[in-house]
Amino acid sequence: MLPSALIEKYNIPGPRYTSYPTVPYWENRTFSLKGWKSSLKKSFLESNSTEGISLYIHLPFCESMCTFCGCNKRITRNHGVELPYIESVLKEWDMYRELFGETPVIKELHLGGGTPTFFSSENLRFLIEGIFKTANRSPEVELSFEGHPNNTSNEHLETLSDLGFKRVSYGVQDYNENVQKAIHRVQPFEKVKLATEMARSAGFKSVGHDVIFGLPFQTKENIVYTINKTIELRPDRIAFYSYAHVPWIKGNGQRGFREEDLPGAKEKRDQYETGKRMLLEAGYTEIGMDHFALKTDSLFKAMEQNTLHRNFMGYTSSKTKAMIGLGVSSIGDSWYGFAQNVKGVEEYQDLIQKGIFPVFRGHILTQEDLAIRKHILNLMCKFKTQWFSLNEYFEELPSVLHKLEEMKKDKLVELDSNFIRITDKGQSFVRNVCMAFDLRLQRKKPETQLFSMTV
Repeated sequence: MLPSALIEKYNIPGPRYTSYPTVPYWENRTFSLKGWKSSLKKSFLESNSTEGISLYIHLPFCESMCTFCGCNKRITRNHGVELPYIESVLKEWDMYRELFGETPVIKELHLGGGTPTFFSSENLRFLIEGIFKTANRSPEVELSFEGHPNNTSNEHLETLSDLGFKRVSYGVQDYNENVQKAIHRVQPFEKVKLATEMARSAGFKSVGHDVIFGLPFQTKENIVYTINKTIELRPDRIAFYSYAHVPWIKGNGQRGFREEDLPGAKEKRDQYETGKRMLLEAGYTEIGMDHFALKTDSLFKAMEQNTLHRNFMGYTSSKTKAMIGLGVSSIGDSWYGFAQNVKGVEEYQDLIQKGIFPVFRGHILTQEDLAIRKHILNLMCKFKTQWFSLNEYFEELPSVLHKLEEMKKDKLVELDSNFIRITDKGQSFVRNVCMAFDLRLQRKKPETQLFSMTV
């Protein structure tokens, strides 16, 4: 276990680095829709024929509120919202296709939420067939979705498998009833077991489980129980990550419990180290930050082949330069820039109806941003990075290395004149290492807390 003093020293608010710059440091004042479209078209023309593009489609509806969730969602039991929303998403896709001027090649498509399985299997078929009516599939295409164990039916799985989906990720969180009640996500082990078995029977090659530590009322004993039950089902990959407590973000569901109901930093770290040890002993390999996979899973193979990538969808087994976000609050990434859609369902649908791209903020990367992004991606995916000169579009690199000296003394990193490697001990603090490279964060320290704690 890590020493308490080390945990206290490095337990500070910090980004999870699914992008650089992180969203709070986007330069919205200089961002324009014209600039975003130009950067995306450039990226598309450079990469569509060689590596294809990625699509993230946000399906925001949920029937009930989970009180651990910080995602953008709409709580409703009215399933009449499904078809109008899908029609808007397909119209947005048409707008991007017209911008590109040639047929897109889709290498990766992910349905996130919200609860994608809120939608009927018929409407999901309508959505996916609508996308591929005007796009080609890459030979290495990977289609995936997030499933809720309580409402993912065999019909959902058979339909999506028939459409080419081979990966599903189920939100498990924790198997202990008192924790489930606190986060308003009650789902018995039997439900998860059934959903996992149905996915495999339907032909899914990768079944993932999401498990969270640091939840309200959660103990180390709860983690041991949950990890043991998870190992029993043998999912192909596991996201085992820290609860991100960000109750100040407008519209999230983090309420219904008190701050003092959450485990402290040392207890959270004990929960993680305990779960990690159990997963490694069960034959899983740690992948990047907070992820574990069996050696047969594509995420492990990506790590072995040095193709592991990280973006707004988390860790992926391959990279595409262009990623388009469709749907309310989705974020697109052209590699040269980011753009996020409006967060309100009605506003989104109204803009689409008028033929207006529903983007409300974004950022075009500078040369310095691009250099730092490369290093942060390397650290998040490979736990190491290197450079060839101390001023390759990045004149403040010497000051970054100076900031890392303390981590070197604590044996969290190894430093050379043109190289940094995060040690096994330091991998628990990869976010802290990345923060030393984050010049936008260094130059403008936030006056209020923007991010969850790093431990």
